[in-house]
Amino acid sequence: MERRQPRPTTRDAGDGSSREVLAAGGVVFRKGGEVLLVHRPKYDDWSFPKGKVDPGEHPLVTAVREVEEEAGVRVRLGDRLPDQLYPVAAGTKRVHYWQARVLGDDDVRGYRRGNEIDEVRWVHRSEAPALLTHERDRALLRDAVPGRKRTTPLVVLRHAAARPRVEWDGEDRLRPLHVTGSAQADALVPVLGTWDVQRVVTSSSTRCVRTVEPYAAARSLRPEAVAGLSEEGSTRDDVQRLVARAAREAVADRRPTLLCSHRPVLPWVLEGLGLRQVVLAPGELVVAHLRATDGPAEALEPGGPVPPEGVRVVGVEVHRVD
Repeated sequence: MERRQPRPTTRDAGDGSSREVLAAGGVVFRKGGEVLLVHRPKYDDWSFPKGKVDPGEHPLVTAVREVEEEAGVRVRLGDRLPDQLYPVAAGTKRVHYWQARVLGDDDVRGYRRGNEIDEVRWVHRSEAPALLTHERDRALLRDAVPGRKRTTPLVVLRHAAARPRVEWDGEDRLRPLHVTGSAQADALVPVLGTWDVQRVVTSSSTRCVRTVEPYAAARSLRPEAVAGLSEEGSTRDDVQRLVARAAREAVADRRPTLLCSHRPVLPWVLEGLGLRQVVLAPGELVVAHLRATDGPAEALEPGGPVPPEGVRVVGVEVHRVD
């Protein structure tokens, strides 16, 4: 499972000769097989909405922000697409792309564009290659089309940094977040919002509850605190039953879901979802893009673990939030 972590907005190439500028965007689909394209008058080109990562901003957040700024629509991100890397005046540009779906109104005809974008258009995927200016965008569209059908994200999160055990005299389940962990919990709010998480399930331990509280409060959600995801009250079988049920409910209801737990419990959570094992640092997360299936459960990779019955894992990402 590849680690995909946030990067600085620019970075040296290593030899002092150039810099890498980081950007992010979305390949946005809607019903009917149409994809969203934007026209930039400065370059007189048609491309996908994208833009530079602001200092301190997670690329996931950049992608959602730029789509809304350039095209006037709010989106939920789906599976990760290949990065683009190409030369620019400052050195090279790396653009992170994700599949995306519109939340709410997808009518772009009345959107008041800025100086950078003078036209926004929904184009059928079969006609888009002829309109796209750059071959790299046509290649990206070819990568995106097979996965354009709707998926539902399920996020598995390790709680943010907690106070060390040696500094805590009370019950371990009541151990609070460290000040660093509180900052991580706040930083998670916009990141979780990129997947439009609508259900929050967490270990009942204080450090997990406090990790998800800022996001839940921002979205007016009530976290479901369950002992079955805690270090003290969980067993492998119980965790995997809970996870399988949450995954099936997520795809059935198309309801993006968050599961927050502890390092010793996470291997059971990942196994229950049919994901390969990865060691998560505090505040780090795995997002699995799920789709319902009527056929037998299939592993994402040959010889890998199998997801719950009725669930197909389409893609997986790992992200760190600082």
